[in-house]
Amino acid sequence: MITTIDYQPHHQPWFESLNRAWIEKYFWMEAIDFEVLQHPDQHIISPGGFILMATIDAEIVGTVALKFVKPKVYEFTKMAVDEKLHGKKIGLTLAEVAIEKCKVRGATSIILYSSTKLIPAISLYRKLGFVEVEMDGPYKRSDIKMELKLVDNHSS
Repeated sequence: MITTIDYQPHHQPWFESLNRAWIEKYFWMEAIDFEVLQHPDQHIISPGGFILMATIDAEIVGTVALKFVKPKVYEFTKMAVDEKLHGKKIGLTLAEVAIEKCKVRGATSIILYSSTKLIPAISLYRKLGFVEVEMDGPYKRSDIKMELKLVDNHSS
């Protein structure tokens, strides 16, 4: 069974190693990657974001970070799942829990930057309701920007 837990500082080595694995497989580490992966408390948590870790039988198998962009907007970033466990819905579970946490925090929108080379990831994002929007962004490897509008059922 997949369980999601809130990131704690002692999870940093897993946050870094899981993300480095996919970044180095498909791309290259950029300066911003080193900074965020080695200092997630400074770059994600302190500015108002959060990180989730996925576990199976108390073993860490995946992670996702939600970076605070501006009031009501988060950036879905640094999502990674242990390669030997791909296809087990770990990414889907992490994404669904992260989206719910954003809603609880009052977010109306989640953005992400990705690469169309990452076909399974783009497919997952589309399944979750993300749509392609005009590209901008800080990452050299990104060639697609997507956004998920969160519905606020409490407004009239």
